[in-house]
Amino acid sequence: MAPIQLWAQPWWVNLLMLVPLIAFLLWSRAGLQLSWQRLTLIAFFAVAFGFGEAAVVVYLRAAVGLLPGFQGTLSDVRRSAPQFYKQAEALTDFPQSLLTIEVLREATTMVMLLSLALLATSKPRERWAAFLWAFSVWDAAYYLSLWATIGWPGSLRDVDVLFLIPVPWVAQVWFPLAVSGLTILAIIMSKLPRPQKSSP
Repeated sequence: MAPIQLWAQPWWVNLLMLVPLIAFLLWSRAGLQLSWQRLTLIAFFAVAFGFGEAAVVVYLRAAVGLLPGFQGTLSDVRRSAPQFYKQAEALTDFPQSLLTIEVLREATTMVMLLSLALLATSKPRERWAAFLWAFSVWDAAYYLSLWATIGWPGSLRDVDVLFLIPVPWVAQVWFPLAVSGLTILAIIMSKLPRPQKSSP
């Protein structure tokens, strides 16, 4: 099993770990004006979108021959994929035309999540929270969907290409899941009622 890598590449990707903390500090005092109902609806969209993104990745892998056993059953794929599904190494095996499409797909993903946040509320703070909420739930759903369908990641230590814009972002799977999980927690904590200070 691969050792835990504490740092993502390039170095500035590691700054994403500050997002949940900064968000919590900004929102915890005044709270967020996003209702639980709205957050739940955004989460439904993000989970469905995460599965859709995972399906696209599986199709791309199968199309370029990087997903063994895809002609058989889903059980065949789950049995063979974890040992052959090397996300980080696959960048060199992808045709340039598909890499261009992948970059455009990633850009449209951000446009869709941003559009959802803009439609969710009119207040800038809440729009930012809605975007981070949607992105974090989508990201977690993406990895869960890949794991449920093809058995990857086999471990939180598996290396993944997180993003390609403007250059490839590479980290072990635990890294994006930690950022997403902490962001979700920061938003939930910001929504909880604040204890009232008693007057003397």
